[in-house]
Amino acid sequence: NAEWHYRRIIGKLNFLEKTTRPDIAYATHQCARFCEDPKQSHAKAVIHLVQYLNGTRDKGIILDPNRLKSLECYADADFSGNWNRTTAADDPSTAKSRTGFVIMLADCPLFWSYKLQTQIALSTTEAEYIALSQALRDLIPIMNLLLELKEHGLSIVSEVPRVHCKAFEDNSGALELARLPKLRPRTKHINLVYHHFRQHVRDGLISIFPIDTADQLGDIFTKPLPQNAFLKHRKKL
Repeated sequence: NAEWHYRRIIGKLNFLEKTTRPDIAYATHQCARFCEDPKQSHAKAVIHLVQYLNGTRDKGIILDPNRLKSLECYADADFSGNWNRTTAADDPSTAKSRTGFVIMLADCPLFWSYKLQTQIALSTTEAEYIALSQALRDLIPIMNLLLELKEHGLSIVSEVPRVHCKAFEDNSGALELARLPKLRPRTKHINLVYHHFRQHVRDGLISIFPIDTADQLGDIFTKPLPQNAFLKHRKKL
């Protein structure tokens, strides 16, 4: 491993993923978790990832703005996707769910992120709602920036007359929580920090729509996907 410079390669992969290759986000994050003490299996995973990049050197982000679209946000979660019965007692973090989202402006990827959630979600609905909240926490400052640019007379890409965001969520429970301010017995424990965007929903600045899981772009950041689904989302990005 000393000869291999595992940590240095992970740094390069992180830079590449953050700039032009969001399709390697999940794989890079998984490999980065083992920088402290990488094993041979982790080295093989990195080699496999580099081979994938070598074979897809012609791929990258193509910015082709669609002026009929404004902001869109695709948020998804993988509920306890890394939980393992044999290691759960020694590594409680495996019980944490993973958030993944991408913010699009004029149909172009503007910002994407993936992270383990800080608290342990007790249901798929809770994991999805936390992911939606985390995504909109990054999106709302972008909305404010666009509004400020318009107030100063600077043109933004979209021809849509007002700054408005469509957020897409594939979990019906999370949709209901986001749209209705009513807390139910099974969700009342969710920390109020995750309800911060409801005022924007009430004010009509953010609209939240259901989306089929097969079309959920955020899915590529939360888990390994079948080849067809991966290629579909990579093309969209």
